[in-house]
Amino acid sequence: VQLQASGGGLVQAGGSLRLSCTASGGTFGDTFGTYLIGWFRQGPGKEREFVAGIGRGGSITRYSDSVKGRFTISRDNAKSTVFLQMNSLKSEDTALYYCAAGTTAFIRTNPTDYHDWGQGTQVTVSS
Repeated sequence: VQLQASGGGLVQAGGSLRLSCTASGGTFGDTFGTYLIGWFRQGPGKEREFVAGIGRGGSITRYSDSVKGRFTISRDNAKSTVFLQMNSLKSEDTALYYCAAGTTAFIRTNPTDYHDWGQGTQVTVSS
């Protein structure tokens, strides 16, 4: 059972992309709404970093300072999917983007608080 990230691609600086994170397999999709979801990214030679997170009902969100005001996270529990709308993209946003599920009470930024990682989707922003 995994979360599958998709929607990455090559885009020019200032452009937009929308990533999707969808649950697949087993009963995970049936209980999707009981998990908070986090988006993370890992650039070349860098550690995996928190990008955005969303609570179970979708009303609570959290963003890293580097993407606040440019990225928007949302979810559709009926479709077991979380979205990450990325606007005003910069070259420093280039990374492999992952989503993962969390069971903590609050949205945390440490990757060790998340599980069921998918293989990620590549975002490349050309300057």
